[in-house]
Amino acid sequence: MSVRPEQFSAELVAEMSTLRDAAPPVPAEEIHAVFWRQFHATTDELFASFDEQPLASASIAQVHRATLHSPYAPVWGAPLPPDSTVAVKVVRPGAANAIARDIEAARWIAVRARRWRILRRFDLGALVDEFEQSVARELDLRQEGRFADRFAFDFRYDERVEAPRIIWRLTTREILTMEFIEGWRLADSEMARASGVDCHALALHGAAAFMRQVLVNGRYHADLHPANLLLTPRNTIAYLDFGIVGYLTLAERTAIAQVLGALVYRDADRALRYSAELGVCVPQASAGAVKAGLGRLLDGAVRADGTTDFAQFGVGFLALLARHGVEIPGGYGLLVKSLATVEGVARALYPDIDIIQTARPFVTRVLVASLAEPARLRERIPSALRAGLRELTR
Repeated sequence: MSVRPEQFSAELVAEMSTLRDAAPPVPAEEIHAVFWRQFHATTDELFASFDEQPLASASIAQVHRATLHSPYAPVWGAPLPPDSTVAVKVVRPGAANAIARDIEAARWIAVRARRWRILRRFDLGALVDEFEQSVARELDLRQEGRFADRFAFDFRYDERVEAPRIIWRLTTREILTMEFIEGWRLADSEMARASGVDCHALALHGAAAFMRQVLVNGRYHADLHPANLLLTPRNTIAYLDFGIVGYLTLAERTAIAQVLGALVYRDADRALRYSAELGVCVPQASAGAVKAGLGRLLDGAVRADGTTDFAQFGVGFLALLARHGVEIPGGYGLLVKSLATVEGVARALYPDIDIIQTARPFVTRVLVASLAEPARLRERIPSALRAGLRELTR
């Protein structure tokens, strides 16, 4: 809701936007206690300076500005000199216990909600399990740091994509210290434009970078709301906060490429066939109705200017499946939400972008690679030979 102003009311979007990084801050003494518990040292001993006023505060952690005492050589990228400005992310004291209590309450509600007919089509227990696993990863900031390093390595040759360098000697489960990157939030894109940033080009490049994560790398930043992206004076996109990520196997990437291809060609049969490979199993009794509804969604996803509205298709498809009692796999829902979010973010910079057209070269690359797999070739050779013999014997 916070990133799709064209889908929801301005009032609702404004209210939801405060959830990104505007939670009440934790008092400074509690933050200092976390450092003592993790390092048995004070922030004065660990940093040349430490700003007690947080830069941002969210439900799980808050971020403070600091500077380094000494130089540091990161896993990837150039060394950071002494007095480099860093961002220090600290898990809110008591967050893990509070979340555990919330999950216990949610699980209690999920069990009892199965009695309500309207909710029987949703596997609420599985949703609670998925949420619990996701939050457990977010509470261990070392996992975020590892993915940031991996992301930086994946895009090491891309001059328009940045990720903060991680300072591992000042990182623990509850504290993540990383390079501080200067830049403009998407809400300040007009200021970025006035400073010479090519927002149009960065919107296209950012959409392509996300497609590369999904379809080529098989690992992607799954929380790309506007607070987690910066436009920098270097005319680059900086990605922040790798707390929520998605992983895809080669088979899943191939199926996703086919679904995106179905969206381009408005092919409902292909969309359903390859969605099934991603775990979306439509009962035979509902197949006709779902296919008809999907056909209408595919036709309605094309705007008057000829561009594709992925959010309308993706969110509409999830709603269609829910109406027919089809269980939606967690990973599938996460990917649809991520694609819709990326589209919304890209449109904030370039309103006429077509994210599906951006995906085309990556879709082609994945499908060509899948056709060249030895197992796939062995599967197709007999039918190809039969077709060839038919031609020769005409």
